[in-house]
Amino acid sequence: MARIPFVPESEYPRAYEAAQCVVETHRRLSAWLEPGQTLAHIDAFVGRTLDELGCKSCFRGYSPGRMPAFPSHACLSVNECIVHGTAGYYEAPMKLGDVLKIDVGVWKQGWVGDAAWTYVFGPPTPEIKHLCDAGKDSIREGVKTLRPGNTYRAWAETVQRIVEHERGLHLVRGLGGHGYHKKRLHCEPFVANVLASFPGEWPDADREIRPGTIVAVEPMIAIGTNKTVQKSGQWPIFTADGSASVHYEHDVLITEEGPRVLTEGLEDIRDVIE
Repeated sequence: MARIPFVPESEYPRAYEAAQCVVETHRRLSAWLEPGQTLAHIDAFVGRTLDELGCKSCFRGYSPGRMPAFPSHACLSVNECIVHGTAGYYEAPMKLGDVLKIDVGVWKQGWVGDAAWTYVFGPPTPEIKHLCDAGKDSIREGVKTLRPGNTYRAWAETVQRIVEHERGLHLVRGLGGHGYHKKRLHCEPFVANVLASFPGEWPDADREIRPGTIVAVEPMIAIGTNKTVQKSGQWPIFTADGSASVHYEHDVLITEEGPRVLTEGLEDIRDVIE
């Protein structure tokens, strides 16, 4: 099992600054977004904003395994697209009723910031509001479990209880959060949103949460299914049944006193776009 990298206290301010660049990007997006914009327009706005903030996308050009280099500044995922939507995969302008997940990742002075939020165009239907509320409630309550002495299992237990047992929705299987570090977008631990269904499925579940760890935690929730579809060699991941989905993500630093949300402020942005 790979070692989880730890962050010295001297680096905490730089990690926070990178995360806050992501929050500021979302803040500016929330004030600028309106129906009629295309994903290409939105991605260009993200690119300009990152330039103004003195950072750059850590997604654009990213190429894990056999996947092609990611072509966009941000991940832009509409309705049944859960994550990893590119600026070119969906060409129609945003319209009332659309649910848009925007995942922004940055490099700032060598540090990563990585957080997603879900935007709804027009007043949400009761079904979509229920979906969004489940995402916000689960990430808020889940973060409280990320304390020294707990294990990552406590996160999944809390998120799964809220989303699936209390709300009757579906956490997407096979996707989850991750650690990150200086100059490393992804590292140990993997933070699943659901408990393992068989022995060995999630080896990091029982790892102790320790101070100095940074994790990006991210419930991904669908209305109708926990299964996904993805075309070979293409980035976007969709719900298998075409039902709507949401994605919420925070960067969390584990300190001796408990979890510190580096992306604080995301909850306060305007996420209903009218």
